Amino acid sequence: MATAPQLLIGGEWVDGGDGAYEVVNPATEEVVGLAPEASVEQARAAAAAARDAFASWSRTAPEERAELLGRAAERIRARFDELLPLVIAETGCTAAVGKQMQVPTAWTRFETYARLAVESQDIPLPPQEMPATALAPGGLMGALVRRVPVGVVACITPYNFPIVNMAGKLGPALATGNTVVVRPASQNPLAVIELVRILHEVGFPPGVVNVVTGSTPATGEALVESRDVDMVSFTGSTAVGLRIAEVGGRTMKRLLLELGGKGAAVVFDDADVRTAVTMIGSVWTFHSGQICTAPTRAIVQRGVYDQVVDGLAKLAAALKVGDPYEPDTVVGPVITAAHRDRIEGYVRSAREEGGEIRAGGERPEKPDRGFYVAPTLVAGCRPDMRVAREEIFGPVVVAIPFDDEDEGIAIANDSDYGLYDYVFSRDTNRAFRVSRQLRAGNVGINTTQRNHHAPFGGMKYSGVGRDGGVFGLHAYTEMQSVVWPG
Repeated sequence: MATAPQLLIGGEWVDGGDGAYEVVNPATEEVVGLAPEASVEQARAAAAAARDAFASWSRTAPEERAELLGRAAERIRARFDELLPLVIAETGCTAAVGKQMQVPTAWTRFETYARLAVESQDIPLPPQEMPATALAPGGLMGALVRRVPVGVVACITPYNFPIVNMAGKLGPALATGNTVVVRPASQNPLAVIELVRILHEVGFPPGVVNVVTGSTPATGEALVESRDVDMVSFTGSTAVGLRIAEVGGRTMKRLLLELGGKGAAVVFDDADVRTAVTMIGSVWTFHSGQICTAPTRAIVQRGVYDQVVDGLAKLAAALKVGDPYEPDTVVGPVITAAHRDRIEGYVRSAREEGGEIRAGGERPEKPDRGFYVAPTLVAGCRPDMRVAREEIFGPVVVAIPFDDEDEGIAIANDSDYGLYDYVFSRDTNRAFRVSRQLRAGNVGINTTQRNHHAPFGGMKYSGVGRDGGVFGLHAYTEMQSVVWPG
C-alpha cells in the first residue's frame, strides 16, 4: 500500500506524528489509502505557525489575496479528473453528485471569494456633532466602520462534502486576511489534503494554510483549546458543536457553528403534490440523506396526506441503490458501518413506536458489500416519536399529518433544530406568511434549491452565525470603529 500523504505545518510537509490510519471506501469496504495521524503536539504547532504568519498575511493587499484564490480555483478545475474519483471513493457519493456538487462547487467558491476579496467592506458613517465633555473637547466627529480579520481560524469540516465545505471556509477566511488550520473529517481527509497542496503550490505563504488530520477528536480538540486560535469555524453534528462552544468559550473564541437539522417540509392542501414529492424525495436522491438541510419531516395537511405518502412510497421503490460509479445509481452508501447501524436503529425505533414503514426499512440485498441503507419512508408518525425528533442523517423520511395552518406551523417549530424548513403551497401569500413564522434560519418555498448568495446558518441547536456569499466575509471579520475630529 502507498505511504500516507503528509501534513502541512508552517510551510513544511511532515509525516503524521502518530503514524497513519486507513480511509475506507463506504461503497466497497476497501481501503482507499492511508491518512496521516497527527499528534496533539503537531496540532498545536500548526496553530502556532498560523499565528506567526498572521501579521504579515493580514497586511497583504486584497488584490494579492484575490490573485492567489483565483489561481487555486484554476488549479482545482484543472485537476477535476483526478479529484473526482478520490472524492467519490472517500465519500460514497454518486457520480452525478460528485460531478455536479462536489468538485465544481469547490472551485466556484474560490472564484467567488477571489472576486469579493477586492470589494471594500468599510462602512462610512455620517459625522456627529458632539458637545464638550470630561472626555474631550466637542466638535464634529467623523467615523468609519471597517472589517478586520479575526486572526487564526481553525476550519473543521464534515465528511459529506469534504472539499466543498472546506472551500466555503477557506475562501472567505483567506480573502479577509486570516490564517487557517485545516482539520478535515476523520473519515475522508485525503481530498482535503490535496486541496491544501493546491493552495501551497499556487503560492500561499508558509503558515497561512496548515493541515492536520486524525482518526480521533484529539487534534480538533487541541485546536479548539489553543490560545493561538482566535476562531473556530465548524460544520458537523450538534453534539460536537456543543463541545466546541464549551471548550472554545474558555478562551472567548469567535464561533461559526453550522450544526444539525431536522428539516420540516410543510405541505398544504393546495400544494402541487408532484413538486412536493420530488423535493422531499431529495432526502433519498441527494447523497443518501447525509445533508443537514434535508426535508426529512414531511408535515402534510390531511387533504393531500395520502397522495403525498403514496407518491413518496412509489418514488422510494423506484430509486436504484448501488455502486456510485454506475450512471443510473441514485442512492449510494452511507459513510460507515456504524452509521448504517445507527440509521437502522432509528427505523426499528419507529416500528416500535407505531410508525408504518411504507418503503424501505430493510437492508438492501444488493450490493452485498458496502454500507447501504434503502430509501425509507415512515408514515403515520407523531411529533413526539424519536424518529421525528432526532437527526438521523440518512435516507429516512417521516410523514406527519396535520389539520390547519396553525397546527402545521406548531409541529414544524416543535424541534430542537432550526436550520432549513420548506413550505409547499400555490398560495404565495400563505407561503410567505408561514415562512415568517417558521423558526429556521432558512426557508425554501416550493423548492429545495439553494441561492448561494443568501446567508446560511441555523437557529436553536442548528448553530450560531451565518456564512455564504458576502456574508461569509462578515463571518470571518470583526467590526472595528474608527473615530476622528472633523
